Amino acid sequence: MLPSPLHPAVVHFPIVFAVLLPLAALVALWAIRKGAAPLRAWAFPMAIAVGLTASAWVALQTGEAEEERVEAFVAEAAIHEHEEAAERFLLIAGVVTLVAGAGLLSGVFGSAARLVATAGTVVVLLAGVQVGRAGGELVYEHGAAQAYVSDAASPAYMPSGGEREHEGER
Repeated sequence: MLPSPLHPAVVHFPIVFAVLLPLAALVALWAIRKGAAPLRAWAFPMAIAVGLTASAWVALQTGEAEEERVEAFVAEAAIHEHEEAAERFLLIAGVVTLVAGAGLLSGVFGSAARLVATAGTVVVLLAGVQVGRAGGELVYEHGAAQAYVSDAASPAYMPSGGEREHEGER
């Protein structure tokens, strides 16, 4: 049985992969420097990169599927900021994954690709922080979770600023 809403359940996977990827890449570079076979050592960071890109795509798809429901409770500008950050994150993750794939090759080209991909993992991590920050703001500052609270099925008493207001509050 899948959780509902699905988006909050899947968004943590790309964040975990984004944190693990730079560490895995650095360990692989160290292992290669100590004599490990590049293909064998680089396979683990490559697998994390693929998992990162796939999970980022799933997170983006589930977010888009739930966007309309949340728009009834959150200003569109805040949702748009999060969506743009997520799209940028997916793009960067995809590029880093492609470069990391070239790191599976031997020789100077493979070595250069591994170094560039490792540097790119830091950019992926920073982009992941931006997505997470914007998503956290949606939930904790703008009240996006209210779209899924059973007694809050209707935004009938939402103020014009896009934030939900309960009777007796403010």
